[in-house]
Amino acid sequence: MGFWELLIIAVVALLVLGPERLPGAIRSTMKTVRSIKQFGYQMQAELNDNLRVHELHQKLKDAEAKGMLNLTADETAAIQELTEAANSVRPANAQIMPDATPIAVAKPSQPLNETAVKDENKTGS
Repeated sequence: MGFWELLIIAVVALLVLGPERLPGAIRSTMKTVRSIKQFGYQMQAELNDNLRVHELHQKLKDAEAKGMLNLTADETAAIQELTEAANSVRPANAQIMPDATPIAVAKPSQPLNETAVKDENKTGS
């Protein structure tokens, strides 16, 4: 907006609201504008974070497709960043080692609901 447009808006606001309510209206408007800007900055930061996570995930998938061999500098940096992020959310005694192999988790031999039914039949209930 140009100077003359702002001047016309100010004169109309002064005529409509009067000199008593104009300062409060200006403060309210500025507060609303500030909150809208803050919301925009927060949304932009969140979108940037989501795009970065997606980019790191894609590089990790590319590295896994190569069998973690002959990685580019970007893929190595992405793996390092992901490892550091994982280590930062874990307790100090549970650090992920870059050369560690994953531990297999044992699966139960029977589903829990079948075990409960068999135990119930043994008790005679």
